[in-house]
Amino acid sequence: MKIIRSRRRSIGLEIRAGELIVRAPLWVSEREIGRVLEERRDWIEKHLKKAEEEQKRMDAAEPLSAAELRALARQAKAYIPQRVAHYAPLVGVSYGRIFIRNQKTLWGSCSSRGNLNFNCLLMLTPPEVIDSVVVHELCHRKHMDHSQRFYAEVLRVYPEYRRWHRWLKENGKLLMARARKGNADAGAGAGTAEDWEF
Repeated sequence: MKIIRSRRRSIGLEIRAGELIVRAPLWVSEREIGRVLEERRDWIEKHLKKAEEEQKRMDAAEPLSAAELRALARQAKAYIPQRVAHYAPLVGVSYGRIFIRNQKTLWGSCSSRGNLNFNCLLMLTPPEVIDSVVVHELCHRKHMDHSQRFYAEVLRVYPEYRRWHRWLKENGKLLMARARKGNADAGAGAGTAEDWEF
């Protein structure tokens, strides 16, 4: 367990990487923290168990080889630009270059110049997930934030966004773990982002 004190107003609990993080106000006593932990014992145990099970899934994940990652990048190069071209007029925006990468934490990103980056691992997800990420990044051409206006635009163009975003949240860590394991097995430089810019 890790306790982080700050100028916040209440005690918050978080499970990160299988560890309980307690965020507490500067003025709260250890006794009060202990009381909250006792009150939330069921929640803590449930989420720690869930984190442990997720870690086991990650450890058992089949690694992707460098060749498999390159194949995914080729598939993404052929498929994702078509989806960008389809959705850009619906969003009402233009865009710059499209890059296909093997990113460690991101599924997509949009630069201030309008260049779009997409993770090659998206090719392991349902087509609806790819479309949700494409629309998300294109909507950043209008709103470079995650405000209510941004999400209103995303949902206008892709009403099923929340469903597929949730799918990616629930399954995406495992896919990225497979890529990380593959890169580690293949040695440094096997899957750097620069390998697959198109």
